[in-house]
Amino acid sequence: MTIIGIDPGIARVGWGIIRTQDSVSGLRSLGVGCFETPKSDKLEIRLVAISEFLKKLFAKYKPDCVAVEQLYFATNAKTAITVGQARGVIILTASNANIPTYDYTPLQVKLAITGYGKADKNQVQQMVKNILKLKSIPKPDDAADALAIALTHAFSYKLRQRKENI
Repeated sequence: MTIIGIDPGIARVGWGIIRTQDSVSGLRSLGVGCFETPKSDKLEIRLVAISEFLKKLFAKYKPDCVAVEQLYFATNAKTAITVGQARGVIILTASNANIPTYDYTPLQVKLAITGYGKADKNQVQQMVKNILKLKSIPKPDDAADALAIALTHAFSYKLRQRKENI
């Protein structure tokens, strides 16, 4: 199964692609990166650019699903709204390509990757590096976060399959 994990944003959209085999040891990274939109562009131009980038990414990797981080903002409502708009474009673009999407909270990602819901960003990134046997932590942080989201779906999917087989 090919999974694209996405860390949504308006300025930066982190993306990470993994492929799973029958076991956790069969996980491997196919690609990782961060798509950026210029601050000088109007919001609607940035949203279209995100959608166009994702269409190309989906066409290249033909994912079975897309895992997207849910928003969690405690302070800045303006940022939450624009990131929410970008997240909506991400989900709509996947839906238009007939790719199912799955949502994960930051807490779910931390638990799945480290086993500890209060893990810091560095702990999550180190585990992503170890799980996927990468030489270094992907940069920027948005890219590493996207791989963590993809891994969270891979682990959650395997758990659901086991429960269904019991």
